[in-house]
Amino acid sequence: MKTSKEKMIAGEIYQAMGRELFDERQYAKEQLHIFNNLEPSKVKGRNQIIKKLFGKTTNLFFIEPPFRCDYGYNIFLGDNFYANFNLTILDCAPVTIGANVMIGPNVSIFTAGHPVHPEPRVAGWEFAKPVTIEDNVWIGGHTVINPGVTIGKNTVIGSGSIVTKDIPENVIAVGNPCRVIRSITDSDKHYYYKNEKFPNLEDEQEI
Repeated sequence: MKTSKEKMIAGEIYQAMGRELFDERQYAKEQLHIFNNLEPSKVKGRNQIIKKLFGKTTNLFFIEPPFRCDYGYNIFLGDNFYANFNLTILDCAPVTIGANVMIGPNVSIFTAGHPVHPEPRVAGWEFAKPVTIEDNVWIGGHTVINPGVTIGKNTVIGSGSIVTKDIPENVIAVGNPCRVIRSITDSDKHYYYKNEKFPNLEDEQEI
């Protein structure tokens, strides 16, 4: 017979009332309490906590405190990851994040879900579906990503979006529910904000 943890990670219906999952959530809370209360200069100390807590990291990532998650071990980071303030990840199922992903402030990533009917929901039944964010994605602030969603590589999610279904690669998507508004093309290389163009990049070393 599968444990509640095994059912949770497999995406099956389960109850999170067992001691094992409770203890693991408590451990993550204790570690993140330390993470969120370290002095701002203690970057290495914060990163060591994340390396120990997450399922996978690299040597190049930065997560601004405060940060919260359920377990940590279901979060898998690609290289060169940045998250701004108040990222929340409910990682009951795997959350896989590719390389060069940027996340704005107050973003929430949810793998956890509950039955619509009140009786099984009140009885404590729940489920979890994985979330995947592919390489080079930028997620704007106050975005919510719901269970089971994949966001394709190079895509931009506009701020305030509620992402309820898969978003393809190489697009700009925004809204509630989040919808594709246009593709990203090579012409976008020349602009950084609306009609404002980049200077000559070869002459601007800081860019």
